[in-house]
Amino acid sequence: MKFSVTPKTETARDSAKLESMRNEIRHVHVKKMHSRELGLLLARQLLDVEDLHYGLWDADLELRLSNLATAQQRYNDMLIAQLPRPEREVRVLDVGCGTGQLLRQLLDRGYSADGVIPSKDLGDAVRRKLADRSGHRSRIFECGFEDFPVEQCRRHYDVALFSESFQYISPSASLPILQAILKPGALLLISDFFKSDAPESMKRTPFVLLKDEDITRRVSPNMELVNDLLMNRIKPATLTIGRYIEGRHPLLVRLALALLRKKLDKVNHKYFSGHRSREVFERFKTYHLLLYRLP
Repeated sequence: MKFSVTPKTETARDSAKLESMRNEIRHVHVKKMHSRELGLLLARQLLDVEDLHYGLWDADLELRLSNLATAQQRYNDMLIAQLPRPEREVRVLDVGCGTGQLLRQLLDRGYSADGVIPSKDLGDAVRRKLADRSGHRSRIFECGFEDFPVEQCRRHYDVALFSESFQYISPSASLPILQAILKPGALLLISDFFKSDAPESMKRTPFVLLKDEDITRRVSPNMELVNDLLMNRIKPATLTIGRYIEGRHPLLVRLALALLRKKLDKVNHKYFSGHRSREVFERFKTYHLLLYRLP
């Protein structure tokens, strides 16, 4: 004997499922993930790359997804080329070290490098990446840079390096820490994008500017790849999954849309409106390689 499920019964089941989900959420603590941590994890899962940062796209490198890892490696090579050669011990602090890809390369090239990362999960991933290395044992500080243990590392480092991480830290907190942990004559290397030509906060510090290279046009092609990925791959896949779920659980979907409408609209505008283009990036942002020395 076959039984049919009436729309009323289906609605009652959806309501029961929703209440069950609410009860589970009330009793489960979900750790908030930082947007940068999410980006790093998605970069590994979707793009098979170990870095989140932009790549360097010069004329000899075709702009396509398969060349992203090469472009990112050129970016890493550019950063390392700014550092003093490790003919003696050169201690480097990589602030916002991500998955540890650049940190590993610094170690492989003879630098004594430590890292700062605010996420325990990413900190564990960095340690796994470095586990098979001999020589300098990197310290991985699992904290925001604002909470860096200054007293443990006073006048300890020859270089502090920020690769697309400087913008996430308040200068009023980071700059006094840098002045405390860097040796006299040490270098501060910042590679990041800004809404103005360079961070104004640096002009009110003892740091002396040695180099300011505008590399906006070398990194902006990355936005074409990002926009293509978002608009032609992730957005269609998301819409397909949404239609599938809505067909099976229409009430749940309507409730979710009603509850999350503002957040979903914000995400849709930020990532899926098609405005993340190379031209828009170059119009509103500049990307600079900045090198400073602490007297």
